[in-house]
Amino acid sequence: MENPVIILGAQTVGTAALDAFLSNDVVVYCLLDDDKKLQGTELLDVPVMGNTDDGELLKLLGKKCEVFVATDDTASRRSLTEMLRNEYEAVPVNAIHERASVSNHATLGHGNYVGPNAVVAATATLGDGCLVNGNAVVEARATVGNFAQLGSGALIGADVQVGEQAFVGAGAVVVAGVKIGDKARVGAGSVVVADVPNGQTVFGNPAVKV
Repeated sequence: MENPVIILGAQTVGTAALDAFLSNDVVVYCLLDDDKKLQGTELLDVPVMGNTDDGELLKLLGKKCEVFVATDDTASRRSLTEMLRNEYEAVPVNAIHERASVSNHATLGHGNYVGPNAVVAATATLGDGCLVNGNAVVEARATVGNFAQLGSGALIGADVQVGEQAFVGAGAVVVAGVKIGDKARVGAGSVVVADVPNGQTVFGNPAVKV
């Protein structure tokens, strides 16, 4: 990546994304965050400057800077991504940690985070704005929908479909072929052996509706 990156969000996801870029020797120009307590501070020696809608800084996007959306809230991540596309014609780049293993034969959209020691196998697909945290595994032919989040150590089995804005908690196992609906939530450590409808929350081994 030739251009420096501006990261929108300086909290948990922003820290992880910054670490991923730095692991690949990518220059991060600054972080932006709406929390005034963070503005004027530094994160890993990178300055946290204005709000996430700072027009003076965002006008650098395109020829001079790339952008990554790293807000913790899924709805905010989605709305900021749409704003960047509509107002600045900017598409977020992927933040893939140097220690992640992403197959050349996997398909990735834009603005995804893939953490250290995470694995995205050949023929797996990530949409846009997905968060694949450290040690998570996405197996062959699995599909992870736009703005979905996989917790640390989550295992997404072969042929699994994870819906848009779904959440799979840390250490959860979704067995091969299961479908997780849009905005569904899977509790940490759960073992999912049956399909989960849109918007439903499940927990346990085997996972059941909460």
